[in-house]
Amino acid sequence: MSKIDRVSLTHNGPVAHVILNRANKRNALDQAMLEAISDTINQLSTARETRAVILSGDGEAFCAGLDFMSFAAMLQNPDSLDFITRSHGDANLFQHVSTGWRDLPMPVITALHGVAFGGGFQIMLGADIRVAAPDTKFSIMEAKWGLVPDMGGMTLMPALARQDVVRRLTYTAEVFDAAQALDWGFVSEVSDAPLVRALELANQIAERSPDGTRAAKRLITDTWGASRADTLMAESIAQKSVLGGENQMEAVLANFENRSPKFKV
Repeated sequence: MSKIDRVSLTHNGPVAHVILNRANKRNALDQAMLEAISDTINQLSTARETRAVILSGDGEAFCAGLDFMSFAAMLQNPDSLDFITRSHGDANLFQHVSTGWRDLPMPVITALHGVAFGGGFQIMLGADIRVAAPDTKFSIMEAKWGLVPDMGGMTLMPALARQDVVRRLTYTAEVFDAAQALDWGFVSEVSDAPLVRALELANQIAERSPDGTRAAKRLITDTWGASRADTLMAESIAQKSVLGGENQMEAVLANFENRSPKFKV
């Protein structure tokens, strides 16, 4: 299976659906899968017509983490892996497949089922919203193999969970369920039909002005953890960028006229 087979990308109007497509391996991450995810993120980064993205996994799991054969190859020749070179902006390839979802201009919603372990757990963290089936299992699995989470998790987890929780899970590699993930903040909501719920949310987002949504995502990302003064200024700049624009005016008119808006790409 080549990298072009590892991930599927379909579009239904303004909603894109990305599916990790290695069901026979529970969507485990090998080099081809990592490159396919990166290519998909790069493709979506310029998709002006796309207003929301759904990310899910085919088969019985979202993603079981690093492929065992890839892990064995790493152990045999660790010096061959270049973790330090920044190949994707401020990240390497492993980090880009997680943080790249957060960097996309449109919201990303992950539909989770089965397991999200190790690298799969970190990939899901890059989404704006995470919807999990009740029986989904999670783990920061790297400690089991004597490793540390190195796929962007340390940039994404602090905004979701308390430091002591992150420390505990990182040190122990314990497996936890969706209810606990929700309580800790790693999951946005639990649903018996996570993919259906993700589609509902994506369609709601797609009904809003794409200019406003993209500006809101940039604003949230740029100001999380920023100072009060910088945040207030960023709010003002973001509002000025959309106020009076063609899509913002269309949102107002559609509300007054009680009709569906017709936004421009």
